[in-house]
Amino acid sequence: MTDANAPHGAEDARTEIEQDPEVEYVDTESTFDSDSELDAARMRALRAGLDDYEFEDDDEALLAGIGDDADVPQLLPALPVLAIVGRPNVGKSALVNKILGRREAVVEDVPGVTRDRVSYRAEWNDRHFTVVDTGGWEPDAKGIDRSVAQQAEIAVELADAVLFIVDVNVGATSTDEHVVRMLRQSNKPVQLVANKADDGRRDLEAASLWSLGLGEPMPISAIHGRGVADLLDRVLKMLPAESAVAKQEYGGPRRVAILGRPNVGKSSLLNKAAGEERVVVNDLAGTTRDPVDEQIELAGRVWRFVDTAGIRRRVHLQQGADFYATLRTQAALEKAEVAVVLIDVTEVISEQDIRIIDLVLESGRSLVLAFNKWDQLDDERRRYLEREIEKDLAHVDWAPRVNISARTGRHLEKLVPALETALDSWDSRIPTAKFNAFLTELTAEHPHPLRGGKQPRILFGTQAGSRPPTFVLFTTGFLDPQYRRFIQRRLRETYGFEGTPIVVNQRIREKRQRR
Repeated sequence: MTDANAPHGAEDARTEIEQDPEVEYVDTESTFDSDSELDAARMRALRAGLDDYEFEDDDEALLAGIGDDADVPQLLPALPVLAIVGRPNVGKSALVNKILGRREAVVEDVPGVTRDRVSYRAEWNDRHFTVVDTGGWEPDAKGIDRSVAQQAEIAVELADAVLFIVDVNVGATSTDEHVVRMLRQSNKPVQLVANKADDGRRDLEAASLWSLGLGEPMPISAIHGRGVADLLDRVLKMLPAESAVAKQEYGGPRRVAILGRPNVGKSSLLNKAAGEERVVVNDLAGTTRDPVDEQIELAGRVWRFVDTAGIRRRVHLQQGADFYATLRTQAALEKAEVAVVLIDVTEVISEQDIRIIDLVLESGRSLVLAFNKWDQLDDERRRYLEREIEKDLAHVDWAPRVNISARTGRHLEKLVPALETALDSWDSRIPTAKFNAFLTELTAEHPHPLRGGKQPRILFGTQAGSRPPTFVLFTTGFLDPQYRRFIQRRLRETYGFEGTPIVVNQRIREKRQRR
């Protein structure tokens, strides 16, 4: 049956060949890719229909590169990253809120409110950048050298420029001087900020901060906004047009983070893969504090493995060395491309295991589940394990599973195809024409249910990026979370995406007001 919506050019060309006696008829599907032409024609029609709707600058940038050659990825420049560091209660979160122009970061007049590093998208003078709010040094952090600057070190490592905040009323402290030494070693551009300078009298006190050796301190008041505009003007001169640290790297050894609870066998896995005692292995949980990088050859390919400190309790309940070990683990995960989460099959799958997996999902990295100590598994425990996997890991049933023994090296070679599968999925893209054909078929079979007498429609869809695959749907109304999960599930059924999370975002747009 002929599709009534097929472009006339393709249909006429097909008919002309079939009826021409001088032309030997061959498989027209190989001569004319009619499905692709039809998909492309539909895509162009849907794209043209968007002209009736209101759009923002981000929408136009996203749609600008969509043409007939939809297989070519449109890589947008990575936004530069600005980290804000300093001791607790110097006003870091207050400054973040002032930069954003809204209350996003939690602010209280007590130290240590912020613990995790939190990123926000900011804009100043038509330039966009990412601002990272960080937790200050924990005064009760003990038992590990250089714990004073650990939090700031992670933020600085992943930033293009740094704002170092000092309380002008307190002045430079020994803690500030410790962080300054780290900032000098980072070779990142740093602007010293003297916060809580509510009036001109405080500006004179700010001059004393020249002693830190970071150049001219800029006096501001994050709460009242005094001096913040001038500070942002200077920040824009410090930041590059495109981030040197946030951009995705292509080529070179693929980066693999090994995650898991303490004493689950992460270091044993790294040692066995490396063929040497690369890191300390001990029955005492928590031997590893800092991530250890190692280039390893497996199955003829070179990989960069990162052995990370085990994640114990929730970050906001941790103190001292455990707190900083978790932060460094998160930093290692941000630099990785795929995470191998080790699970001890001799123990019940715990909340910690699930939380670590969720940490990988939040980071957007591809995922492989490695069930360790498989050689110690008996039949009874195996039955319980399968039930636990079905119950607790159902939300990551798309992740490749490998059964290994890190101690003996059993089935270690099976990690490689699992890693390759996850990374291929993480990198993959769906052409815009094919994706819209998929959406058209899906919504025709399963339209969104009515809500309040209205039915939101999907106007157009495109893959905004890979690593992980991220899709944007332009809609006439809000799509239920269940419906978005349904789209994700059908995407996996159709295109695979084994081993990678899928992100489906929506942008609700209204029709232009006709004048």
